[in-house]
Amino acid sequence: MKFPKASQHPDNKPKNRIALQGGSYSLIITAIVLALLIVVNIFASALPSTLTQYDISASQLYSITSNTKAVVNALTKDVTIYWIVQADEEDKVIENLLDKYDSLSDHIEVVKKNPDVYPTFAQQYTDETVENNSLVVESGDRYRFIGYDDIYLYETDMTSYSYNASFDGEGAITSAIDYVVSEELPQVYVLEGHGEAELPETFSDQIEKENMELHTFSLLTEDAVPEDADCVMIYSPATDISQEEKDMLADYAANGGKLLVMAGPTEEDDLENLYSLLADYGVTANEGIVIEGDREHYAFQSPFALMPDMASSDITDSLIEEHYYPIMPISRGLTVSDDTSVTTLLTTSDAAFSKIAGYEMTTYEKEDGDIDGPFALAVSIDCGNDGRIVWFASSSFLDDAYNAYSSGANVNLGMNALSAMIGESEAMAIRSKSLNYNYLTISESTSSLLKTMMIGVFPLLYLGVGIGVVLVRRRRQNEAV
Repeated sequence: MKFPKASQHPDNKPKNRIALQGGSYSLIITAIVLALLIVVNIFASALPSTLTQYDISASQLYSITSNTKAVVNALTKDVTIYWIVQADEEDKVIENLLDKYDSLSDHIEVVKKNPDVYPTFAQQYTDETVENNSLVVESGDRYRFIGYDDIYLYETDMTSYSYNASFDGEGAITSAIDYVVSEELPQVYVLEGHGEAELPETFSDQIEKENMELHTFSLLTEDAVPEDADCVMIYSPATDISQEEKDMLADYAANGGKLLVMAGPTEEDDLENLYSLLADYGVTANEGIVIEGDREHYAFQSPFALMPDMASSDITDSLIEEHYYPIMPISRGLTVSDDTSVTTLLTTSDAAFSKIAGYEMTTYEKEDGDIDGPFALAVSIDCGNDGRIVWFASSSFLDDAYNAYSSGANVNLGMNALSAMIGESEAMAIRSKSLNYNYLTISESTSSLLKTMMIGVFPLLYLGVGIGVVLVRRRRQNEAV
């Protein structure tokens, strides 16, 4: 008796036909899926990066804020951003950021300028040495050059003798856009004629970035404060103002003007007329230099480098939230009455006292005649009719060195005061993004446990699951046969 071969078994033909049909069906489905994936990829590649990329960095380095969107969405003028960079030298972070600006508005165009091809292009905008990945933002007749070192910022951290790195690309570009399209900018007038110190570079650069125009003026040659002044600044005077100047400044503030003063102790002059502006609102300027008796309220073993407590206000809130601590060196102590028009911004501890000897002091210890604290070191005064005076009782707290000691808190405090009086624009509210790494520190035992889990347990677990799946499938096949 002959048995049919396996290939000739009558039941095999339908099975082969079914297998052939199933294979053809699988090939067709696979081809359709591949075609759909190709179409989807082509479509996705045409989408702007804002829709295809997600920023998971801790500082949101690859994202733009709602402030930028507000500035860009309000554009009615065309803006060109020239990207000065050699071929294959593009900074990827800057490239990503420029792509976002380009996709946000039809009024923004990004144009790459290779200095090898256009060697004299940047010379019409700046005399500085132009590095790769520098930018020029232009609209009409107005422009602003943004150097590479204006985008990547490095500040010395004096407490750890290291550098704090941050990325300010968005802040610099949005500020430049706001500048080139704005017809009117805030006008800040700086008083001169009394041996005032020059504004520190960091503070001056920040004022420029935040699109405030600085002017110097003298009340000795003016009958009143200029009408277009949005704010008058008095910075570190060495000698007193006259009674006539004091009266003009008092009238200016009482009629809605904004006055920002940074004036502390001086070596030769008590600044009696200037400080009488405070006396009109019940604030007394005490003699001498404030010394802090509480170690937690001064920095670097220097009892005159005060670290005051901050009260909540529109000027200090951002620093309080981010745990920044301003440093107020060589300050004059202010005593505030119960006048409700005065808000104390910065205060010493109860252990503080004022050394009457001032610059002639020979010890930081309290002596007979020294004035007991606590003191206010900064106040905000409501002068009525929207007028306002903000007074810092230190002439040197904005110096670049002390600003570095405070990790930038001092300049932020000064800029917050200016912004609170003038009104902060959307562009001014954008701050740089930290590039410093945050490290995760774990114990040795936790490290060993994680290694064991990752190297041993998880691979063996996956292997066991795989073997189990194979055995189950073979058993089902055998049962089917």
